[in-house]
Amino acid sequence: MMPNRSSDWFNQALRDLEQAQDSQQAGRHEWACFAAQQGAEKAVKGLHLHLGQEAWGHVIAKLLRELPASIQVPEELVEKAHVLDALYIPPRYPNSHPEGSPFEHYGRLQSEEAIRYAREVLDFVRAHLA
Repeated sequence: MMPNRSSDWFNQALRDLEQAQDSQQAGRHEWACFAAQQGAEKAVKGLHLHLGQEAWGHVIAKLLRELPASIQVPEELVEKAHVLDALYIPPRYPNSHPEGSPFEHYGRLQSEEAIRYAREVLDFVRAHLA
């Protein structure tokens, strides 16, 4: 039997959220947005592992929907996950925008929202890991 690595995934999710905050404070809002997305994704994957299931992909909303029916995922959290899902590729690649580098498209408003939504996902996961 494989060891349960759910706590490793959740601990990395916490670290990714810290990275998002550090990036935001440094004015690297595109990286703050991506790190927030990564933290939320890894937290939900950790919850899947905790429940004995595998999770694939990078779409947080889908990962939340694929949790067992015994876990009630608020629709508002899924909507916030959709916002985070939009931060998986565009903050990193110039060809995701009509023009300009990614850093020109992300500011404090976006990074604050991303960090807030990621924190809500992590809080939801933490409550179900207990």
